[in-house]
Amino acid sequence: MHQIIIISSIGALLFSVPLWAANVEAGKASSAMCAGCHGPKGVSAAGMFPNLAGQKEAYIAAQLKAFKDKTRVNPLMNGMAAGLKDEDIANLAAYFSSLKPCE
Repeated sequence: MHQIIIISSIGALLFSVPLWAANVEAGKASSAMCAGCHGPKGVSAAGMFPNLAGQKEAYIAAQLKAFKDKTRVNPLMNGMAAGLKDEDIANLAAYFSSLKPCE
């Protein structure tokens, strides 16, 4: 019985943790598509676009996933996120969260 619990726990852990670590440099390289609205360093010049710099990594990733699967609806962001892979989302979130927030 204990073996089943241990094997189940290991299986759950493997499926809940990404198999790759987020890559800040890869996120930076991918961030050009975001710069038009969110600024080149994640600080928007226009009030209608949120600053991304310094946001929590998990928050950015969750929002991008929600835009991708359209549980959060915004025609522009749904289109931007549609082609992102989970790895791209993790990398972008890591990059923007690594930046100094707007003061």
